Amino acid sequence: MSKCISFTAYRDWWYRYSFVSYGLRSVLTDLGEGTVMHCWVPKNHRQTQPNLLLIHGFGANAMWQYGNIVRQFIQRFNIYVPDLLFFGRSFTTRPERTEAFQAECVMKVMESHGVKKLSLVGVSYGGFVGYNMAMKFPEALERLVLCCAGVCLEEKDMEEGLFAVSDLDEAARTLMPQTPEKLRDLMRLSFVKPVKGVPSYFLSDFIEVMCMDYVKEKRELLQMILTGRKLNNLPKITQPTLIVWGDQDQIFPVELAYRLERHLGENAKLELIENAGHALTLEKPREFAKHLKSFLIDSSSPSVASQDENDDDDGDHDHLHS
Repeated sequence: MSKCISFTAYRDWWYRYSFVSYGLRSVLTDLGEGTVMHCWVPKNHRQTQPNLLLIHGFGANAMWQYGNIVRQFIQRFNIYVPDLLFFGRSFTTRPERTEAFQAECVMKVMESHGVKKLSLVGVSYGGFVGYNMAMKFPEALERLVLCCAGVCLEEKDMEEGLFAVSDLDEAARTLMPQTPEKLRDLMRLSFVKPVKGVPSYFLSDFIEVMCMDYVKEKRELLQMILTGRKLNNLPKITQPTLIVWGDQDQIFPVELAYRLERHLGENAKLELIENAGHALTLEKPREFAKHLKSFLIDSSSPSVASQDENDDDDGDHDHLHS
């Protein structure tokens, strides 16, 4: 296949074009001390609309994971979609690798755009960051959605065989695939019905465009969420929280969803999506959007008339995400 033709690069361009057409603009914010964050922000901030922050997980950049949600919710919210540090166009030269540092950086970006109140959706690793934002900035965070985010995991869980991988090295090789074979492993773990027969050159193309940057730093991010983690040390957040999980998640097994529900108590509501894995936002976009709408729009603003659902997609497996 010609090197000048890249399906992944074209897809990335298409997402960028779509975000612009939805009324978003791409902004780089220099936070100082070697830290720069990229974020999609509204071209025109509407004061009468609530703010919605969408935080991605490991995988491609934020556009790939939230394109469908942005399209459906852009009329209801001022939407902000950042790239976390070491994803997309965001980076830092500082040594911090914790989700707490990520949370602080994201909040600084929000403050730079005058955002004082917001609801947040965090997918997988993005949920770890979102949970930290809820802990650190309770006055700013109004509602929280955690999707397949194993924030209640403990370091001993891996030793006791809860996960499909046996150690940090294997987890890093799977979540940051460097070969078509490893990318196929990730797809098998992420989807209940992964697309089969994808040519290796497509997978190699995706890896070259999306998975080659900041591999060492991303491994350090993984290490920080695992090392020394104990449920007893996890503070309880007070914001209304929706937990959304695929009932066949192999990255963060559903036991972690029940554990999180128990940990948060009456502030949390758990919604399990049947026949969905870790990539449920891609496998079951309609169900995911329905739960978001119910929690973020209907329950917080009962007087707002229901919006007709306009997403007829059953799924989109040409995205890759974790």
